[in-house]
Amino acid sequence: MTLTHILFILLFIAVILFIYFIGSAISLWVQALVSGASVGLFNIVFMRFRKIPPKLIVNAKIMASKAGLEISTNDLESHYLAGGDVMRVVQALIAADKANIDLIFNRAVAIDLAGRNVLEAVQMSVNPKVIETPMVAAMAKDGIQLRAISRVTVRANIERLVGGAGEETILARVGEGIVTTIGSSDSHKNVLENPDSISRRVLEKGLDSGTAYEILSIDIADVDVGKNIGAELETDRAEADKKIAQAKAEERRAMAYAAEQEMKARVQEMRAKVVEAEAEVPLAMAEAFRSGNLGIMDYYRMKNIEADTQMRDTIGKTDEGKEYPETPDSEE
Repeated sequence: MTLTHILFILLFIAVILFIYFIGSAISLWVQALVSGASVGLFNIVFMRFRKIPPKLIVNAKIMASKAGLEISTNDLESHYLAGGDVMRVVQALIAADKANIDLIFNRAVAIDLAGRNVLEAVQMSVNPKVIETPMVAAMAKDGIQLRAISRVTVRANIERLVGGAGEETILARVGEGIVTTIGSSDSHKNVLENPDSISRRVLEKGLDSGTAYEILSIDIADVDVGKNIGAELETDRAEADKKIAQAKAEERRAMAYAAEQEMKARVQEMRAKVVEAEAEVPLAMAEAFRSGNLGIMDYYRMKNIEADTQMRDTIGKTDEGKEYPETPDSEE
């Protein structure tokens, strides 16, 4: 490769680098110049080295300048490097300026870096937002359940967007206020007759304290009658008492059955002892015969007594349950 070829290649690379760094920079510089936005040419060139898109910064600068806002290029670059949305901040500042809302650049940057949509906040300050709460169920003192849905009209509070609670807190507080109001009513009919009483009592609690929003109004959209919770609780209590009584009765029955079985066991034990004793009688009689303590006449006499006893038992069982007519006493 000759020296001429090497010089040609180097010149070609230099032209490409010039077009990449200087050509587009000149175009953006001219665009900013004719738009009245002061952005230096070398500042645009060095933006590429700082990993900042020059077109984004120049367009944001032109937009702010046309709206009559003075925002330095360094501030825009710093906000981009911090991870913020430059165009959204500039648009929010323009919208706030047109709506006569006091919003400075540093506050807008802080709101954006805090993770909130600063443009949406400004728009909500001009056009309040309506938030619909989920269905909230509560029980009045008479035991009747009421289910209410409310619509909360809120406006963004620019001063409290950083560090203020969000929509979830508003919904939770409004739901808590509805439950408290319905729960303190003597009858569900009072709430049905005056649903606006819920709105008044909830607004009196200052539910927007410490939040990023200002509550303008709370409107009850719908109130429905739910279950008779009081009657269900009484029914459940009666059912529980019934089960407790059944359990106690079952316990007493088990104890009685155990006592009965114990008594039967004792009877069986006594019978076994009687049988055992009866089994020893013949042995005792045989021993008495051998020892001469019992004679043959004594044995037959005992057998006769046993026969008489058996006969009386048989007659008694046969006549058991029979009724005999009473014989009237004869008068003397």
